[in-house]
Amino acid sequence: MTGAAPSTVGVLHPGAMGAAVAAQLGSRGHTVLWCSRGRSEQSRNRAVRAGLREVSALPEMLARCDAVLSVCPPAAAFDVARSVAEIGYGGVYVDANAVAPETMGRLAAVLTGAGITVVDGAIIGPPPGAVHTARLYLAGPTEPVGFLVGLLTGSRLEPVGLGETTGRASALKMAFASFQKASRVLAAVAHSLADEHDVTDALLGEADRMSGRILAQRDYLPSVAARAWRWEPEMQEIARTLDAAGLPTELAEAASAVLARWDADRDLAELPTDAVLARLRVP
Repeated sequence: MTGAAPSTVGVLHPGAMGAAVAAQLGSRGHTVLWCSRGRSEQSRNRAVRAGLREVSALPEMLARCDAVLSVCPPAAAFDVARSVAEIGYGGVYVDANAVAPETMGRLAAVLTGAGITVVDGAIIGPPPGAVHTARLYLAGPTEPVGFLVGLLTGSRLEPVGLGETTGRASALKMAFASFQKASRVLAAVAHSLADEHDVTDALLGEADRMSGRILAQRDYLPSVAARAWRWEPEMQEIARTLDAAGLPTELAEAASAVLARWDADRDLAELPTDAVLARLRVP
């Protein structure tokens, strides 16, 4: 085994992603604990399959851990952190949840106020395992980040350091998820509209012809801004079409509002990408 010497790590709370992360830690020879108090039978079965060791109470788990990873729904992230802060803990706490940098800052303040070392984390990718890999981005003090990188080196969850500034990992997650999640929602609306008008097969045909690397095409964005004056009214027409079909119009209306911020860039496709993106920050 390469990487860090065997350590004891706690996972709060092992859902599908948390259990997969725990299994990767276990694959590197680390002892992985979970707290079963208040958790469902489904959680217990998942933890058993992932090879986690059960501890009945959170104080007992914290007393045994070198590091704790919080991998839970974002709405619960603050409460989970507060429960650890109230008990007290002497190891490294990693919040690896999909939360805003501002939320991460509030959460970190509670933990550091209790004397706990905090690392901002973000998991991008599917639950890692035999088929899939994922990345765990980490931002925080150099020594604990290095320790965490060592824990996972050689696993299917690749650790990636982002420097010492808390909030950077959370910001990356928000930036990526803002595209990934919203694009899935847009696809659902598009298919529902196509179904309404019986053009789904044609839509799928056009989808097969599309580039699959839209998020990677950063330098294409000045071309988008240059055509925003034409795309904005098109989005308004799309909103009308959705409304007539009884479908949500908010995404189309929001896209129209964003395109309006590029009014001054009409036909200026040679503008620098940074200048085009800066327009979005000005109301």
